[in-house]
Amino acid sequence: MKVKIAFATSDRRAVDQHFGAAESFAIYELGERETRLVEVAEFIETAMDGHEGKLAAKVELLGDCAAVYCNAAGASAIQQLLAGGIQPMRVDEGTLIDELLGGLQKNLTNEPPLWLAKHMKKQDRENSFAADEEWQE
Repeated sequence: MKVKIAFATSDRRAVDQHFGAAESFAIYELGERETRLVEVAEFIETAMDGHEGKLAAKVELLGDCAAVYCNAAGASAIQQLLAGGIQPMRVDEGTLIDELLGGLQKNLTNEPPLWLAKHMKKQDRENSFAADEEWQE
C-alpha cells in the first residue's frame, strides 16, 4: 500500500509555509519500506486574502494525496481539502519532513490514524473496482 503526502515547504527539508500562501509543495509517495519524492509543485506568490481561485488550484493539484502538512490553513482551505478527501495537518514551523515521513511510515503498517486508515480503505475500494472492470466482458 502506498499513499501520497504533501508538505508546504520552501526548502524541501522542513514544513515552513501556510497552505494558502504556500509557494511550493513537496509530494512524497510513502510505502511500508520506502519513501520517495515524486513531485515538487511551485506556485507564484499571492496574498493570503482575496484569491479563492488559488485554493481550488492547490486542492486540485493535491487531489490524490492523503494529507497535506502545513503551518496553518484558513477555514475555506480546510473545507476544500476535506471535501477533496485530503486531511489538512498543522505542524509547527520548521518541523522536518523526514521526521514526519518516518512517523507516518511506522503508522502505515501498525495502527494508522483514522484519516490515514480511511484513505487506505478508499484506495483499496478503488483498486478492487478497477480490477473488477478488467474482468467485465
